[in-house]
Amino acid sequence: MSTRTTIEKAHVLRLNAAEEPAPGLDPGIAITTTLLIGLGVVMSYSATAALSLESTVPPLFFDHLVGLAIGGVAATVAYFLPAKVVRHGALPFWGLSVALLIATLVSGVEVNGAQRWIALPGVRFQPGELAKCATLIAVAAWLSRQHERRELSYKPTLQAAGLALVPASLLLMQPDLGNAVVLVVLCAGLLFIAGTPWPRFVLPGIAGAALVGLYIVNNAYAWRRVTGFLDPFREAKGAGWQLVQSYVAFGHGGFFGQGLGNGRQKLEYLPEVHTDFVLALVAEELGLMGVLFVLGSFAALWVTGTRAARRAKDRFDLYLAFGMVTLLTVPAFLNASVVMGLVPTKGLTLPFLSYGRTSLVVSCVALGLLLGVARRHPVRPTPAPSEEDGW
Repeated sequence: MSTRTTIEKAHVLRLNAAEEPAPGLDPGIAITTTLLIGLGVVMSYSATAALSLESTVPPLFFDHLVGLAIGGVAATVAYFLPAKVVRHGALPFWGLSVALLIATLVSGVEVNGAQRWIALPGVRFQPGELAKCATLIAVAAWLSRQHERRELSYKPTLQAAGLALVPASLLLMQPDLGNAVVLVVLCAGLLFIAGTPWPRFVLPGIAGAALVGLYIVNNAYAWRRVTGFLDPFREAKGAGWQLVQSYVAFGHGGFFGQGLGNGRQKLEYLPEVHTDFVLALVAEELGLMGVLFVLGSFAALWVTGTRAARRAKDRFDLYLAFGMVTLLTVPAFLNASVVMGLVPTKGLTLPFLSYGRTSLVVSCVALGLLLGVARRHPVRPTPAPSEEDGW
């Protein structure tokens, strides 16, 4: 066999290897989320141990571990699901989530004035978290059918928007303004990525902002949150209490924190410290460095996730990856903004860190789907130069 033939065969083998999906996980996504999940376990124990001094394992911390175990199984299943199965199951999954939202309004459990949970024997879950994930998958599947158009026409745009507005309307009725707005914004991002011209978002955006304003004015709970945000110290014993105590946690933490387990705000000063305001606990116990670590990790997840989306050759995988990475990162930055007093309180969890089995499981499913896209469209290794290429 001649040297030229050997070189040509080696070159073909290199090209074939580049076409095959690489085994294993995307290292950037995997490392980033592992760090966040690990920190979430530590902070969950720190936040809940002080509330259950009589227990070796705090019940809420145990629930967090159970949610993480279920989420790990769900993420593994999502990771290995073929794209065809996910795409074909998108609309039925969306229909199930809408049915659960309706069931929540009919017979859900009310907590703090909001009817957002469904209680079953031994378990209570929040269908709104599931609806966000299911809707993004359904919109991605619907938009992937419009691959023959470089610019989306009005009809598919309105149809995809309808998939988002149905669950968003049901969320508003619970009431859950924060998740409803986030759902609509994330779906609008998918529409933009799919080729919807930006001028089409102007009028709906103005109308949506006006509707949100009317909703806030006509709902006492939403108005209290706005007043507590605008002047928290004036409302320090009422609607502004939570935000003021969050400020205190940041002040106590300084640059390097008080040390793990040494935070004082979790001792019933700061409400919901183990859920929506867990970042305030990070600030108090790990300081500014801990907060920057969390925000930097989510920024890294955004970068690595969008890179995986851009590598996708299939439109559905592109939209799916973009939807899942925004589902994991956009609520995280909104949650951080709430905790730091940059936007009004919205009731959004911090993915992977906040207590909440439903949120944790759904975040793990989104992570599994994102890693699945990265597995199907891996980074292609650069072929080694052959003798024909010269020096």
